[in-house]
Amino acid sequence: MLSIIIPTLNEEKYLPRLLASIKNQDFSDYEIIVSDGNSKDKTRAVAAANTCRVVVSDRRSPACQRNEGATLARGEILLFLDADSRLPDGFLEKSYKQFIDRGLDAAGFYLRFDSPRRLYKLYNFFYDLTCFFGQFFKPASVGVAIMVKKAYHKRLNGFDESIFIGEDYDYTTRIFKIGRFRMIKKTFIYFSPRRWEKEGQFRVLARLIKASFYFLFKGPIRKKIVKYEFGDFND
Repeated sequence: MLSIIIPTLNEEKYLPRLLASIKNQDFSDYEIIVSDGNSKDKTRAVAAANTCRVVVSDRRSPACQRNEGATLARGEILLFLDADSRLPDGFLEKSYKQFIDRGLDAAGFYLRFDSPRRLYKLYNFFYDLTCFFGQFFKPASVGVAIMVKKAYHKRLNGFDESIFIGEDYDYTTRIFKIGRFRMIKKTFIYFSPRRWEKEGQFRVLARLIKASFYFLFKGPIRKKIVKYEFGDFND
């Protein structure tokens, strides 16, 4: 069984799209766990209406909520997804089969911004290029989608909850040191550009570059060196 874990905070607008894309998959051997940060909107009602298992936490952060969701997982393989992502047709079947056939312990995914704007296509190109080469030396896959064996998640003690931003990079870097990590081929996941649209594309890009250099040269980011709030872009 595949355990799909989705951290949420006030995601009543985006969560239904993700859940619909999961239900439209040919693959059916899965459970969905929504790990909610005590949302003030109808997020939990949406999850319950879609037969998701729900865990509620007052610790609002992707790392904490992913870890809490993983404690409920019944599957031996975990798939962490962001609530504002969306799966293309055939995604789960292709991803799960590759994961097993290639003997992977963890995997990342290529992204496609869920927008027709040309500039995002350029971002996609450079992100995919970075992830392709990074998978052999230092994984650069983000937490929008990460697949991992539950046994390896436990060996790492999950995501590092003390990290302010970049807990996904830290997670895949630590897995890379003890297991086999690769990018999943011939499929991708749609990713919402909502933060980019609301804050400004170049401002967000500059912030990501700053955070990436900090992580590369100084290690995990445990202090607030950039502005970032989980659940701050949910409209």
